Amino acid sequence: MNFQLIIENLLSPPILFFLGGLLAVAVRSDLEIPRDVAKFLSLFLLFSIGLKGGVELSHGDDLAEMIVPLGLAVAFAVVVPFYTFYILKRKTDVYNAGAIAATYGSVSAVTFVTAVSFLQEAGIDFGGHMIAALAIMESPAIIVGVILTGHAQEKGKGKKNLKSVLHEAFTNGSVFVILLSLIIGLVISDKQYAGVAPFSENLFKGILSLFMLDMGLLAGKRISGLKSHGLFFTLFGIGVPLLNAGVCMLICAWAGVSFGNAFLLTILAASASYIAVPAAMRIAVPQANPGIYVPMSLGITFPLNIIIGIPMYYSILQQLY
Repeated sequence: MNFQLIIENLLSPPILFFLGGLLAVAVRSDLEIPRDVAKFLSLFLLFSIGLKGGVELSHGDDLAEMIVPLGLAVAFAVVVPFYTFYILKRKTDVYNAGAIAATYGSVSAVTFVTAVSFLQEAGIDFGGHMIAALAIMESPAIIVGVILTGHAQEKGKGKKNLKSVLHEAFTNGSVFVILLSLIIGLVISDKQYAGVAPFSENLFKGILSLFMLDMGLLAGKRISGLKSHGLFFTLFGIGVPLLNAGVCMLICAWAGVSFGNAFLLTILAASASYIAVPAAMRIAVPQANPGIYVPMSLGITFPLNIIIGIPMYYSILQQLY
């Protein structure tokens, strides 16, 4: 492993701000990012990455190059909830098992955005269609999680419940804004994009740093919620992302996926949702305890991926390729 990459990643502004947020919680600072501001920062990042991806996609990604990564994205979104559900059922009830399985089958847009920033710093190209991979991986995992808990099979209530979940999955704000930005980037001209590029590109790293400060504050507060639920969930939040990343890297190398796309697919496979899934699970599986699956994704898996995972996966992929 290239430890120099880990050090460089740790010393990048977004990661340092994230660590600063963790420190603020540890020393009990009253630092807080207002929720409306945090929501704006999140929308800005999704808007920027979606618009840029659409513009890149409009330049003509090769269809053959798109099929394998997008197919793998859907496959991971379906397979991960299945296998994790049957592991989790041994340690918890089916409701929590379904919610956690959906969480780890779905993805973290912020982890993806951080990985894109890492690639840009390294000067590595990736396909615009990877933005679509991010968007399409949100919903299948949620649907599979609901089906596995048995809610989709309940008479009357189950049908209404599944309909609500599907609506939540496909109209979730983060999914909607990135798809909207992707489509707009796809249809506008390069000249039109140049008019918004100073806003969407030049401000990106600064906005990301401020957003990561908020993520550090949230993670520091949430991670304490796992203490009462035992060691298993903490180990799960570490082991499953690493396993998913390892499998994804091997498959991508074998299938001939380009380096940049393989890296982003690995990040997606290793990440866990803490926005879309909790919103959907509140409707679909109200019996599940968000005090378990939210701290797992936000307090364990998210820091693991952005601090250690991103440079580690990059280094391993360099060896494979």
